[in-house]
Amino acid sequence: MVVGGQGVRWLRGDRHPLPRLMRDTFERLGATYIKLGQFIASSPTFFPREYVDEFQNCLDQTRPLPYAVMERILREELGSAVDTEFTRIDRTPLASASIAQVHGARLTNGEEVVLKIQKPGVSNILLTDLNFLYVSARVVETLAPKLAWTSLSGIIQEIQRTMMEECDFVQEANNLEAFREFLDRTGNTEATVPRVHRRLSTGRVLTMERFHGVPLTDLDTIRRYSDDPERTLITAMNTWFSSLTQCEFFHADVHAGNLMVLEDGRVGFIDFGIVGRIDPDTWTAVSDFMGALMNADFGAMADAMARIGVTREGVDIEALARDLSGLQQHMETVVPTDPQEMPDIETLSEETDDDVNELLMDLVRVGEDHGLHFPREFALLIKQFLYFDRYVHILAPEMDMFLDERLNMLH
Repeated sequence: MVVGGQGVRWLRGDRHPLPRLMRDTFERLGATYIKLGQFIASSPTFFPREYVDEFQNCLDQTRPLPYAVMERILREELGSAVDTEFTRIDRTPLASASIAQVHGARLTNGEEVVLKIQKPGVSNILLTDLNFLYVSARVVETLAPKLAWTSLSGIIQEIQRTMMEECDFVQEANNLEAFREFLDRTGNTEATVPRVHRRLSTGRVLTMERFHGVPLTDLDTIRRYSDDPERTLITAMNTWFSSLTQCEFFHADVHAGNLMVLEDGRVGFIDFGIVGRIDPDTWTAVSDFMGALMNADFGAMADAMARIGVTREGVDIEALARDLSGLQQHMETVVPTDPQEMPDIETLSEETDDDVNELLMDLVRVGEDHGLHFPREFALLIKQFLYFDRYVHILAPEMDMFLDERLNMLH
């Protein structure tokens, strides 16, 4: 019998652990399962640590489809406007993911735009697959009532809601315009989002202003666009903090690639693929938790976690605080007090993702040991806080997120 390379490893006993095999399988199965893998990666409140950790590597970059395939979608959606409204559409995409491709283009008025074009059949595939997963989850819960507390079907419904929103480019356009309206309403002229060309956008095509700039952590280039990089960072943070209470949603993926410093010095928020919504009471508790985390006040951390989490029984705050104190060394690697301990800017994003996700999983694990179950928004919010804390250590090491009066985090 001839055995392939993977089979040889299995015969030696050097087989991949189940999470790795599951991720490999998801990536082969296509769009639905890639997005599901990414949901797992961003949801340590829902899934076991080893799966959350493994699915951090779930790649959404896919081989681009030929432009002729994407052009058919364009013409189905925009009709004759493809010929009358554009002077150029780049055949080579800027990016290709499981759901869409992004192509650069130029309008007849000379404006540079990007076209986000949904790949053929994606929406139907997602809906069919997720309906099957939902029915399967309901069957499992019926056969094993003890699993009802984990609410598998509820998780699938949440996944379905977020994925179908991501496939609806009208909703994404609405999100962009809602965030722009929030900026206008609050008089914020130092931050912006891409303008949407509504007449050239549909449920499967999104035409947006093209931004030119650099990631928030590219300090050397930022200095060419901004006289005060620290102030630029404060603008980004205050904009995001304000959105928590003054916008209908918050940007839930503020890694360095999604925050740009534009050539005119403004901060550009891009890619609203992951957004979150939070009620005021939960936000207050999360804010209290982050303040306690930064000050290593484990009693206050435990109290805030008990207010955030859902539990069927009382929580022993003192016992929870003692267990949280066991994470102090890990916390210090994510929230260092000495700027010299920070990684180089070039490795910031990768190391931040790894460290932040590990700390999140540890915090969730300790909470679950005490009977707490956390909403997904808890993980999303804490992750963004920790991103910003890292940016502070890189761009403004003398600044204190919780004491600096220029920050409106707690207002």
